[in-house]
Amino acid sequence: MERRFVLFLVLSFAILLGYFALMQRLHPPQPKKPPPEQPATAKEGGKEKEKPPAGAEKEQPKPPAEKPRQPAEAEKPKPPATVKPAPEPEVPQQWVTLGSADPADPYRMLVTLTNQGAAVARIELNSPRYCDIDDRSGYLGHVVMDPSAEGDGCPVHVVGPGTPAAEAGLKPGDLLKAVGDKPVAGATSLQEILEKTKPNRTVQLLVTRDGKELTLPAKLRRRPLELIRPEQNDPLSMLLTLQQIDGKKIPEEQNKEENAEIGRELEGVSLRKANWRVTASDEAHVEFRRALPEQGLEIIKTYRLAKVPEESQTDADYSAYDLEFEIEIRNVDATAHKVAYRLDGPNGLPTEGSWYASKVSRNWGGAGLRDFVVSFGDTLVMVGAPSIADGKFDQSRRLDQPDRLLSYIGVDAQYFSAVLMPQRANPADVWFDDLQPIRVGKVDPQHKNLTNTSCRLTSTTTELKPGGVLAHRFKLFAGPKKPSLLANYGLSELVYYGWPIFAWVAVPLTAILHAFYAVVYNYGLAIILLTVLVRGCMFPLSLKQAAGAQKMQQLQPEIKRIQEKYKKDTEGRTKAQQELFRKHNYNPLAGCLPIFIQMPVFIGLYRSLMVDIELRDAPLLSHALRWCSNLAAPDMLFYWKDHVPEFIGGGVGIFGLGPYFNLLPILTIGLFIWQQKMFMPPPADEQAAMQQKIMQYMMIFMGLLFFKVASGLCIYFIASSLWGLAERRFLPKAKPAADGGEVETRAQAKAQARSARAKKK
Repeated sequence: MERRFVLFLVLSFAILLGYFALMQRLHPPQPKKPPPEQPATAKEGGKEKEKPPAGAEKEQPKPPAEKPRQPAEAEKPKPPATVKPAPEPEVPQQWVTLGSADPADPYRMLVTLTNQGAAVARIELNSPRYCDIDDRSGYLGHVVMDPSAEGDGCPVHVVGPGTPAAEAGLKPGDLLKAVGDKPVAGATSLQEILEKTKPNRTVQLLVTRDGKELTLPAKLRRRPLELIRPEQNDPLSMLLTLQQIDGKKIPEEQNKEENAEIGRELEGVSLRKANWRVTASDEAHVEFRRALPEQGLEIIKTYRLAKVPEESQTDADYSAYDLEFEIEIRNVDATAHKVAYRLDGPNGLPTEGSWYASKVSRNWGGAGLRDFVVSFGDTLVMVGAPSIADGKFDQSRRLDQPDRLLSYIGVDAQYFSAVLMPQRANPADVWFDDLQPIRVGKVDPQHKNLTNTSCRLTSTTTELKPGGVLAHRFKLFAGPKKPSLLANYGLSELVYYGWPIFAWVAVPLTAILHAFYAVVYNYGLAIILLTVLVRGCMFPLSLKQAAGAQKMQQLQPEIKRIQEKYKKDTEGRTKAQQELFRKHNYNPLAGCLPIFIQMPVFIGLYRSLMVDIELRDAPLLSHALRWCSNLAAPDMLFYWKDHVPEFIGGGVGIFGLGPYFNLLPILTIGLFIWQQKMFMPPPADEQAAMQQKIMQYMMIFMGLLFFKVASGLCIYFIASSLWGLAERRFLPKAKPAADGGEVETRAQAKAQARSARAKKK
C-alpha cells in the first residue's frame, strides 16, 4: 500500500512538472514594455520612424565653459536609438478584378488578382471567338475563389464585371444557396451543379443578402477561355520575392528536385504568401504594397490593364491584350542596401485538347503544350515541357553582353501565349543576371507534355541609397497567336510552322483558306473549296494517271508471260519489263505523281490546323452540335470512355484512341480502301497479290494513326477521295485485253487463218 502511495506521489509530481514545462513553452512570458523615457515608434510610409522624446525640439543647454565642444564633434549627428520596428499588420485576403468579361466593354479580358502575394489568379479572354473548347457547360463566372469552401451555401468572394453573375445582380458577400432546384453545399457542389448546365440557359440563383433571401435570374453563356488560371494547389502567377538583401541570398537550386521548389524566401521576408495591402484600385488599375520594416524596404506592385479606344472597338488586332506590370523596391531605411529580386512569370496556361493536341517543336527535344520561350532580339530559344519535366535544360542563362538584352520571356501554348516584355527607358540597361525555365507543381509521368511551366527572372544586384527606388516595368502579353496581332507587339516569331519548307506551303495555303472563308463564312466549306481547287488543277495529271492504269491493264498478259519466262532470272525479268514499258511509252511512276503533288497540300493543311488560331474552334456545322464543332480537333461523335478500357480511352500511345469515338477517320480509311480496289490493277502473280493484301493491312494501321487527327484534315481527304472516285467514273474505261497479249493475239490470228485455208482445200 505504501509503495503504491509513493508511486502515486512521484507520478503526480512528474505530471505537474511536465504540465508547467509545456505551458512555459506554449505561452512564453511577454517581454517587458520599454520605460516611458524610451522613444515610441510611429509608422510613416511603411517605415518605422522614431518619435523624438519630449523636449527634444527645445534648445539644448550649452556645455560648461571649461569643456568646450570641438567643432568636428558638433557636426556629428546623434545616433538614433535602436528600436525594433513593429511588424507589418496582417490584412485579410481579398480579390480585385480589372477589365470586363463583356466584349462590348473597352477591354479584351477580365483579370482577377488576389492580394495574397499580389498575384494574378486568372485571365479570361472576353471575345466570343476564344471560348473554352473542352468545357461546354454553362458559365456563370468565377464567384468562389476558395475551392475548400463547404457548408450550407457558398460565399461569393468576387463578381467579375460583364459576367452573367454580375448581370444577374450577384454581389461579393452574398451567400449562394441554390442554383435552380439544386441546393449548393460549398464550392465543389456549385461546380458540379454548373457542369450539368448548358450555355444560353437561364437559371434562378437563390442567395442570402443581409439576412434576406433573393432570387436572381442569370442567363449562362459559353465558358470563355482562361488563358491563366489556378491549377490545383500550384502557386499563382507573377509572384515576387527578394533574391538578395545585402549579404543574404537565396541559395541557387542545384538539381531538378530543388528547381521545382519555387516557394523559397529569405528569412524574415514574406512576399509570396503574405497578404499585401491594396492601396489603390479601379476598373483598370490596382496597386499593392508590402512593407518589410526589419529590412528597411517597401515593395510596390502595380497592374494596369490596356484599354481599347471607342474608335478601335471593332478592330480585333488592336493592341489591348496586355497587362502592364510594375515593380518598385524602395529603401525607407537610413542606411543603404544591396537588393535583387526574383520574379516568377505566368503559369497555368490552357492544355486544351490534351489527348489529341500536337504542337510544332522548334528543336529535337519535343514540344509540350506549355513550353518555355525566351527571345534575345534575333535569337529565340524554346525549351519543351517534357524537357522541363525531366530537368534536362540549362539551369540558367546568364546575360553577360549588352547585345544579349532580353526581348521577352514566358510560356508558349499551342494557340496562345503569355510572355513578359521588359519596358526599358534605356535600351542599353541590363536588368537581369539569370533567366531560367521552371516547372510548377508536380509532374505526371504519363503526360509530361502537360507539365505546368513558367519562367524565373533574377535581377542584377542594385545598391539603393536611403530613399532610393528600383523600378522595373513590364508588359505581360496574354492573348491569341494571331499573326496580325503579334506583329503589333513584336512577337511574330511565336507563330511557327516548322522548317522553312513547311512554312512556304502552309502560309499561302492558310491565306487561300482565309480568302475562301471570307466568301462562304465556314471553314469546313473553305476546306472543300480548297480540295476542289487542288484537284481541279491536277485534272490533267489525273487523266494521265487513268490512261496509265488502262495501259497497265492491257499489258498485264505480257507482264505475266515475262514473269513466267524469267521465273528464276530476276535481272532478266526486270530488263524485259523495262523494255516492254519503253516500247509502249508507259511510266509506272506516273500514277504516283498526283500523290506526290498532294503531299505538300496535306502537310500545309496539317500545319495550318496545328498553328492557325482562326481554324481553332471553327465548326463544320454549328457550335450547338458537339460533333465536328472544332475543325482543328477530332470530330468527337460520342463519348465512349466509360465503355472502353482505360488504355484506349486514356488517349496515350498508338492504341490510346481517346475518350470520344470519331466517325470521319473511319470514313476516310474506308474511302482509301475503296480507291485502292478500284484503281489498283489486278495482281499478275502471287507476289503482287500479297503486296496488295499488305497495303490493305497498312490502311487499317493508318486508321489507328488517323483516329485522333483533326476533322478538317479528314474533310480534305474525304472530299479528295470522292473527287477521285467521280473522276474514275466519268473517265474512259479500259478496254479488255486479250488473254494472250498483243503478240499471242497476232499468232492466234495467223494460226486461225492457216486452219481456215486448209479446210477450204
